Amino acid sequence: MCQSCLSWYARCIAPYLVDAGCSANAFAHMRRRMIPRAEGVVVEVGFGSGLNLPYYDAARVALLVGVDPDGTMLGLAGPKSRSLPFDVECLRASGESLPLADAFADTVVVTYAFCTIPDPEAALTEIRRILKPTGRLIFIEHGQAEGPRCRRWQERLNRPWGSLAGGCHLNRDPLRLICGAGFRLVEEERGRFPLHFWQLGSHYAGVAAPDKLTDLMMRV
Repeated sequence: MCQSCLSWYARCIAPYLVDAGCSANAFAHMRRRMIPRAEGVVVEVGFGSGLNLPYYDAARVALLVGVDPDGTMLGLAGPKSRSLPFDVECLRASGESLPLADAFADTVVVTYAFCTIPDPEAALTEIRRILKPTGRLIFIEHGQAEGPRCRRWQERLNRPWGSLAGGCHLNRDPLRLICGAGFRLVEEERGRFPLHFWQLGSHYAGVAAPDKLTDLMMRV
């Protein structure tokens, strides 16, 4: 496919396909369980079309800042944001360069975005920067399968899948990325997707906190 066609597809088709796919019950079930735990000043990295918005607990959220580099996705999120009982701000920016102050957030939420962010390690460094020392990262992700057969298929499908699904990678290991960026896992769980989503591998969810020892070493 020519470059101009790829660009048109990425702007005009992929956002709607991703929005539809990520609206499926397999994703909604995990959102329903994890998102209500966000509290205080919340930053959602990879805000997309606002699919998490119905699951936030309005009594616990003081402000929600949604960050996403895709203007089409943010446009889809706009009408949903305006109907909520708490303030929502949408910022068009990348996860690798968050236009927010140090120790800004009580909670950072990332759902099904570490698979798509071009440099997830840099994004996690930024997330640690904007989190308060007592803050929490709530994450829900798909990634590397536990079974070797599925892993091999993920490797084979990774490139064409990314072209169709907005840059999504099938073969990343979100737990390794999170721990490698100086977080410690407070809670963690893994599950399987329904058969029709087999290519997504394992379903990961959990809560992570900045590792105090790592923070101390970085200041030395």
